[in-house]
Amino acid sequence: MRVKITLACTDCKQRNYDMTKDKKTHPDRMETKKYCKFCRTHTMHKETK
Repeated sequence: MRVKITLACTDCKQRNYDMTKDKKTHPDRMETKKYCKFCRTHTMHKETK
């Protein structure tokens, strides 16, 4: 089952991306490196509630 998640920048704490993930293959919180338009650089983004 896929669920909706929101990714937030670890530097400025802005919520930038909405995506879906599969709970079976990724049970823990997701963390990816993405572009933040507020920081104007690539930063780590973590899954928020």
